[in-house]
Amino acid sequence: MWLEHQELDQLEDEAFDFGDDAKGTLFLSSTPTTAKCPECNTPLQRFQYRFCDLQMDFCVNQHGYWLDEDEDTRVLTLMKQEEKDYERKVLAEDQWAKTLTRMRSGSFLNKVRNLFH
Repeated sequence: MWLEHQELDQLEDEAFDFGDDAKGTLFLSSTPTTAKCPECNTPLQRFQYRFCDLQMDFCVNQHGYWLDEDEDTRVLTLMKQEEKDYERKVLAEDQWAKTLTRMRSGSFLNKVRNLFH
């Protein structure tokens, strides 16, 4: 399946609702393949999708991405998991911030001081 450049974002957005900045890095490095872009005939590059166990090919001229059979489903599954993980991280950070705020409050510090007197 050939996805135009913006169609991969649209596919991911079906499962991930926190915006592009929260998705993480799409890829870090790539290697050349023998497959060609259907739009410009440039050799495609293979990359590891968002550091997951999924390899995809892309056009260096940003025409799009080649997905093998069922890789669109894998992208959705991976993005759903990423969204769950992101929600958990945000919740943990909020809880930690609240804990730090309570620890810095005068009443908490007074209690700690009283323990040592």
